[in-house]
Amino acid sequence: MSRRPPAALTPFAIVALALLALPILALVLRVPWAEFPEIVAQPVVGQALWLSLSCAAAATGVCLVIGVPLAWWLASLAQVPGQRLYRAVRVLVLVPLVLPPVVGGLALLLLFGRAGVLGAPIAQLTGFSLPFTSAAVVVAQTFVALPFLVIAVEGALLGSDRRVEEAAATLGATRWFTFSRVTLPMVGPAIGAGAVLAFARALGEFGATITLAGSLPGVTRTMPISTYLAMQSDPDAAIALALLLLLVSIGVLLALRGRWVSGVTGAAAAPDAGASSRRLVPERAR
Repeated sequence: MSRRPPAALTPFAIVALALLALPILALVLRVPWAEFPEIVAQPVVGQALWLSLSCAAAATGVCLVIGVPLAWWLASLAQVPGQRLYRAVRVLVLVPLVLPPVVGGLALLLLFGRAGVLGAPIAQLTGFSLPFTSAAVVVAQTFVALPFLVIAVEGALLGSDRRVEEAAATLGATRWFTFSRVTLPMVGPAIGAGAVLAFARALGEFGATITLAGSLPGVTRTMPISTYLAMQSDPDAAIALALLLLLVSIGVLLALRGRWVSGVTGAAAAPDAGASSRRLVPERAR
């Protein structure tokens, strides 16, 4: 049976939808369509777009490499009695979601700057300074995007059927084999959903990026920064750049819609523990 909300909720839903849709409509209506092709064809725009896409992709890759293990560890801590450590770690994971991006960028600068807690010894040993480099853009984007991946994967892990993992263990599978061949396939849609959310968040990051990496053309000036700078001198160009970034963001969501939709709904059906584990655990691992 379809889930139909009470009629009294419909006006509130319409207001919420209007709040999301009308600003985008206002942006589209104000686009200088005659100058739009010329504006987006400028070399500096292509540089900023490529930098945004490449750095967001790199940040998403880093989030996947370190975020999935963190989500798995966090979900494991949730099973420990008392859960004090779980609550403390989860607060640390959620802080970038509520922290103003500029404050996050300042914190990263105090950590990785040439006089920072880690930046100073690294600069003395290697001569490398992170701020105002493309790597700084990736670090800033990873900082703000990582919680989206971790929370998505952690929720899937907590909602998954643990009997499948237990059945795999009873069949002789090692902990690593169970994690890589049983757990990861079960939460694969959630990982895809979290990766899409992380990429979208990284693509639109502004405050932490400009604080840690600055605005060097071709090096750290991403599309959000280019849009902000254009607002100071050429509002029409800023609107055109904003529309271009909006189209790219929508294109990413549409291209990966199968992953993030299934990531939300994939946990709805729990597989049979015995059958699933027998399919996933080969004879040699039993």
